[in-house]
Amino acid sequence: MPSREVSGERNALRLGIAPHRLWPDSAFELDDVIETARTAEQLGFDHIIAGSHVLAGDLGVTHEPLIMLSAIAGATSRIGIATSVLILPLYNPVVLAHQTATLDRLSRGRFTLGVGTGWDRAEFDAVGAPFGDRGKRADEHLEVLTSLWRGESELRIGIAPRTAGGPPVWVGGQSDAALRRAVRFGSAWHGSVADPAELRHIRTRLTELAEASGIERQPRLTSVAFVVPPGFTAISRDPGRLLGGGQPTAASIVGELGALHEAGLHACSIWLPVPGPAFADAMAWVAQEVLPELG
Repeated sequence: MPSREVSGERNALRLGIAPHRLWPDSAFELDDVIETARTAEQLGFDHIIAGSHVLAGDLGVTHEPLIMLSAIAGATSRIGIATSVLILPLYNPVVLAHQTATLDRLSRGRFTLGVGTGWDRAEFDAVGAPFGDRGKRADEHLEVLTSLWRGESELRIGIAPRTAGGPPVWVGGQSDAALRRAVRFGSAWHGSVADPAELRHIRTRLTELAEASGIERQPRLTSVAFVVPPGFTAISRDPGRLLGGGQPTAASIVGELGALHEAGLHACSIWLPVPGPAFADAMAWVAQEVLPELG
């Protein structure tokens, strides 16, 4: 299988999904992610995303993303896998380069590394990483990762990635520092945007920063979004703005995705903030009512 980037071709919006809820009622709800990923592949989703938090907190609990995606890669054959997002400054970059090269190779080029700087000081304290330097450390880590993936370092990691130059990198964050990071290192910018005007602003700013840096390449635009399908009940926590509005229909959800695509969005990753027993049905609804309209 040739190397692929989750964000795919420019003429189609790629729709991915998280195989679990951000706020499960118990950790047992996360036990079905592999079977959910298999189902997502059968339903036609483009990719699976994995959140990343070392500690339980306001965003609930998550699996360790690289381990989770490794298990999913072994249980599937076509669907893309992506971290959304891995908190880069918490990791040793040499170890991470080896881990991600291995996952890229064993998944046969289906892996995308989505990264961010993090925001929870408690996680940094827990692993002994300086919180105040997280942006600088993210830049340094990306330098190390890319040089090791490309074989441009004096060091040689244990296995080279399958994808030439290493797996695609999505860079999260909306500050100028984060956008510069996306321009310098990213094949895509990754955010949480449901407003076309905001997305166009980010696209313009990326263009300005790329031109100022003398970089011809501009990263693609990717985003996560929350969806509660019509007829389903949202969980009690507030996930923020829902795609399709407070009383969504298939048409309103598809319409908003279309507007985002027109504004430059190339991939959208869906979180479903619905009760656990309804999760499978909600995912099937998105596959039946939304996917076919995206071409």
